Parts: sequence; structure tokens; C-alpha cells
Amino acid sequence: MANIKSAKKRVLVNATKQARNKSANSALKTAIKKANAAIENNADDKEAAVKAAIKKIDQAAAKGLLHKNNAARKKSALTLKLASK
Repeated sequence: MANIKSAKKRVLVNATKQARNKSANSALKTAIKKANAAIENNADDKEAAVKAAIKKIDQAAAKGLLHKNNAARKKSALTLKLASK
């Protein structure tokens, strides 16, 4: 570990931010997987699952976890998949 006080603090702060980002990314991936599963299984709540996933994608883009074009591509893929089924 670092010797300088500010460097020690940066290590702790970075660990906290890493944990927060990992949690948010995990929640995002789970929402997308649930939406894809709902579409594939032709579930009754597939529109709601896609809507929830799109909301998570928008939140991730707003927090800087996803690039805006990446978020748009993920949302487009979900809506196209929903429309085709």
C-alpha cells in the first residue's frame, strides 16, 4: 500500500467506487437478462421487463457506466427483439 496519506485515501476511495460500479453493472446485466428471458419465454410481463431494463440502461448511462451510444444500442436491441416477438 502507498505511504503518502493522500495516496492511501485514494486507494480507499477507489475501492468504494469500484464496489459501487460493480454493483450497478451487475444490476444492469440482471435487468437485461430478465428482459431477454421474458421476451424469449413470451411472458405476460415482457413489456414491463423491457421498460425496467431500459430504465436501468438510462441510469447507467447517466452515471457514466455506459457510453451514450452503447446505451442506445442496448435499448434499440431490446426494443427490436420485443417488436419481433
